[in-house]
Parts: sequence; C-alpha cells; structure tokens
Amino acid sequence: MSRVIGVLLFCLFFAGSSLGASEREKTVLVFGDSLSAAYGLSAGEGWVALLEKRLSSRGYRVVNASVSGETTSGGRARLPRALEQHRPQIVVLELGGNDALRGLPIPTAEANLADMIERVRASGARQLLLGIRVPPNYGAAYTERLQAMYVQLAERNKLPFVPFFLEGVALDSRLMQADGIHPNAAGQPRLLENVWKGLEPLLQR
Repeated sequence: MSRVIGVLLFCLFFAGSSLGASEREKTVLVFGDSLSAAYGLSAGEGWVALLEKRLSSRGYRVVNASVSGETTSGGRARLPRALEQHRPQIVVLELGGNDALRGLPIPTAEANLADMIERVRASGARQLLLGIRVPPNYGAAYTERLQAMYVQLAERNKLPFVPFFLEGVALDSRLMQADGIHPNAAGQPRLLENVWKGLEPLLQR
C-alpha cells in the first residue's frame, strides 16, 4: 500500500511540475527601443512593467528586451538570440522611431522590420506591430512614408497593428518628458492602453 501511495504522490508531483513549466513558457516578449525601455523613468513606472502586473494573473510573464537608442538594424541583429533565449508565445515589436529621428532611409527600416516579422512568424509566436510617427518638421513626404510603412507591413503580413503607439500622449506636454520625445510616468498608463487594444485579442488565442 505504501508503495502505491508513493507512486501516486510522485505522479501528482510530476503533474504539478509540468503545469508550472507550462505556465512559465507563456511569455510575452517586448522588443523595442527607449519608448519601451522606460527611458528616464524609475523601475516599475514604464508601460511594460505595468503590462507585467496586468498579465501576472493570466499566467504570462513579460520579458522586456527593449534597448534605448535601438534602430531596426540593431533589432534585426539581436532578435534571433532573443527568440531563442525566451521562446515567447507573443512578441510586441516596437521599432523604427530611431531610424526616423536619424533620417535613415525608410526602405532600409522596412526591410529590417519585414525580416524581423518573418523571423517571429517562423518561431511560431504571435505578434503585434506598434507604429510610430515623427513631427512634421521632418518633411511631409518622409512622415507620410513612415506612416505608410507600418500600414503596409501590417497589411502584407496580416498582423494586428497599433497605428500610433503614442496616440493621446505625444501632443500632451503633461504626459511628456522635457525632451519632448519620451512619455513621462503619467503617460505610461495611456501607452499601455494603446498596446492593450491590439494585445488582448492575442491572449485569447
């Protein structure tokens, strides 16, 4: 009898361990630049940290692989390692703003993003694309082409898409840091809500 009980306890322990491993595998990878890396903010204030708190009760962990100053070229080089290391179920891709701020060629940024989208797809992860816009002083043609780039990438790849990640924040000085580029702590909940509209349906799949 004691042998049978021992076997049952082992099976229950193994089942519990397997469930824990399964839960740990449910990962959302945020792959972006300073807008997602909480530039200028204290730990826990950024929208990714707020997302982690929101998802904690849903069995997801959130990995923030965002790097301040990152361009699409840098992201393209880093992504394979991040996918291999974290094996996410969902990837939130937020890049391109630094390319635009530096006036880099949009076709290059588009090619880099397209490659990253394909790599995420090949990994089996679902993905959400976040679009960004730049001030009109960069020239109407450039700003329009940048906006169109995200739209075309989303349509061509049939991706969930947030057209403007900083919607409702970028033009409100109360929600921006002094540099006029990065949202402050008060703006982070709005960023989370902008992302949440596209992310929540992916959590149900």
